[in-house]
Amino acid sequence: MRLLSSILENYYDSLLFYKGLSGLTLESYSNDLKRYTVFLEEKGIKYPDDVKAEHIREFITVLRDLGLMISSVVRNLSSIRNFHKYMVNEDVTQNNPSLNIDTPKEPKTYPAVMTVDEIEKLFAAVDTESDLGKRDRAMLEMMYACGLRISELLNIEYNSVIFPEGIVRVIGKRNKERIVPIGSSALSFLKTYLSDIRPGLASKGASRSSLFLNSRGGKMSRMGFWKIVRKYVQAANLSIDIHPHTFRHSFATHLLEGGADLRSVQEMLGHADITTTQIYTHIDREHLKQVYRQFHPRG
Repeated sequence: MRLLSSILENYYDSLLFYKGLSGLTLESYSNDLKRYTVFLEEKGIKYPDDVKAEHIREFITVLRDLGLMISSVVRNLSSIRNFHKYMVNEDVTQNNPSLNIDTPKEPKTYPAVMTVDEIEKLFAAVDTESDLGKRDRAMLEMMYACGLRISELLNIEYNSVIFPEGIVRVIGKRNKERIVPIGSSALSFLKTYLSDIRPGLASKGASRSSLFLNSRGGKMSRMGFWKIVRKYVQAANLSIDIHPHTFRHSFATHLLEGGADLRSVQEMLGHADITTTQIYTHIDREHLKQVYRQFHPRG
């Protein structure tokens, strides 16, 4: 019977020539399986028939003990499953010990959310007397007012905002378009940006369709907006771990706390499945429990 190390070389070739995987994906698979086969060899296991489910479970435990994120552990297990499936399909062995291995579950975590007071502090930290400050405030206001993903904000086109209706056309995942209302505060800062700031920025570069432009007149990048958020988080001296997606989480949570129904929030967020939106109901329940403890006579 062939050695695992020898079979692994053929497996790499099959991935390269038949699967058409990217170099980065192939490198990830390679690292995962090298680590796995070395682990088996250290236990004296060199042939596919000798691998048992208990060896895979022990390997997964080792990965978790090393501090790998659950997503990385899951990817390792997927690589292992595909490798054993390949050996069975190629009639190298009839042994597939990976069939009954449970996939590790992500620990249930909930997104960080800013309070309304923290939102106000962050906005107040922006210098709206400066040109770029006016632009930054308009971007931050829109992120919170519309619950946008960062990619959605940066891809909004110049003519996508319909001021008389107070709405914006947003292109979300899988190029799905949705209409999202814009609050009065965001609309006000957006009008100022469009009338007073954007024309000057647009004259510097070639980007004509993008709503938000950088200081050189080009389309604002993800990293550029990250830096803007970080700048004002530090200026406002906020301790919460805030990133661009935090505005989206806060938007959804504050709507639910205010009494909005789940279906409406789902529509505004652009979630295809309402179960994705339901993560925010946990945060809403925490708010209700806090209110209960504060005001109920026996809370």
